[in-house]
Order: sequence, then structure tokens, then C-alpha cells
Amino acid sequence: MAAEADFLLRYRAVSNKLKKRFLRKPNVAEASEQFGQLAKELKQEECLQYAGFCNLAVARCEQTLFNAAGEALALTDAARLFLQAEKETQRLQCPGFEEHLQAATNCYSFAIKVYIELNQPVMAASLCLELGNALKEMNKPGEACVYYHRAAELQSQVPIECLLSLGKVASCKIIMCAFVDVIARCEVCRVLLLMLLQPPPQKLLPEHAQTLEKYDWESFDSHSQVNNLPESVFLLLQSVVMACQEKDLESLKVLQVELWPLLTPEQNHLLHLVLQEVVSPSGRGV
Repeated sequence: MAAEADFLLRYRAVSNKLKKRFLRKPNVAEASEQFGQLAKELKQEECLQYAGFCNLAVARCEQTLFNAAGEALALTDAARLFLQAEKETQRLQCPGFEEHLQAATNCYSFAIKVYIELNQPVMAASLCLELGNALKEMNKPGEACVYYHRAAELQSQVPIECLLSLGKVASCKIIMCAFVDVIARCEVCRVLLLMLLQPPPQKLLPEHAQTLEKYDWESFDSHSQVNNLPESVFLLLQSVVMACQEKDLESLKVLQVELWPLLTPEQNHLLHLVLQEVVSPSGRGV
């Protein structure tokens, strides 16, 4: 807490020097140097996020001085400090909203933009890759994929480097497919559980109603709303929903045979329970 209070006092003291006064221009270069020195001290004390804020202040000063290269460098330093702070938070398993990661991403994005404006695509691409690698390491392949793809675009004049970045894009997409499989399994289980419980309309939660609407035969292009499921599974599941609504036991038996090899053991057990419920309703949804 003492370190935080000291940081705020010193930060405000330097910031006050930037305020315009009558017949006196603020010394922006001096303020930039002082913010930079404060950032170094805070980094040594492992107050990473505060050091990041100081580097952001340096970047704003350099922007005022029309020093784009200095601005990009300060933004990059800030991004790396925020990223390091996020990694430390995750290592300690502290609760949070990934605010340091968001700050890091914003700083990287601004630095990339500045390097592009400076006509330095190589530097911009290297930062895209740096952020992409960090996001992938944090188990965020979807977000990493965006920056790898951006790096490949910036490396269009360097074919080998561009191919390497596209390889990273492909790697993320492979990982993301595993996530899609998990989502698909959850979708099937959710539908089967709703068929098993059969909650009355007045007790049906809005999100559950939206799920069932996707399997309505009259819904326009329903499969596009559940594109994480193979079309064959979707169509069979759609038929299960209709058969349950009609209490059509014979159709359900046929559908069970067709779905059996496509479902997990847990899902097949749920489908078996659905059939039993149609044969002998237990009033679970009441």
C-alpha cells in the first residue's frame, strides 16, 4: 500500500508539470524522462502494472513531441509490463477480470498501428507474433489466431516468414476444433436433458426456449444456428425433438438406433432415459 501511495504522489507530481500555465509551456521532454525513470524503479520493485502506466504516460509525451518511434517503443514496454502482470496474476491464481491482459492487448495494438504508420511492417508483424504467442500460451487460440493472421498480412513481402505465421494460424485452428467438439457435446446433452425433463412453457427459461427454437422444423435455416454440430447429427436431433413433442415412441426407437454410433455413452444413456420417459412419464418437468 505504501508503494502504491508513493507511486501516485510521484506520478501526480510529474503530471502536474504538464499542465499549461500562463506564459509558460510545459516541459514535455523532461516529463517523459521522469515518467520513464519512475517506470524503471517500479519495474525493479515488481510493481509491474504501475510501471506499465508510467510507460503509457511516456508514450503520450512522445506523441505530443511528434516522436512516433519513441511512442511505439514506450507502448511496447507498457504492453510487455501489463502482460507480465497478467501472467503473475494467473500464476498466483488471483481472481480478476483479465484487466492487465486487456491493457496489454490495447498497448500492443496501438504500437502495431504506429509502426504501420511509420512504414515499418516488420516491427508491426513482430509485435503481432509476440501478442499471438502470449495469447496462445494463455489458452486463447481464437484471439491468437487473429494476430497471427495479421502478422502474415504484414509479412506479404517476406514469403518464408509469412508461411511460418500462417502455420501458426493453422495450429490455432486445430486447437479450436477441439473446443468446437466440446461445445457440440454440450449442445447435444442440453437438448436431450430438455427432452427428458420436458418443462412446461411457463417454467421454460428463455435460454432453453432459444435452444428448442433452433430445432423447430419451421425455423428458417436452423442448422446455420447450430453450425458446431454435424448436419447429420443436427437433423436426427431435430427429429428427436419433434418425436418427443408428438410422444411418438416408434419414431424415437428408430432414431435411437441411428444416433447410437454418433453419440457418447453419456448421451446415449440420456436418450435411453428420454425413451423411458415417453413410455412412462414421471412428471419431472412439473
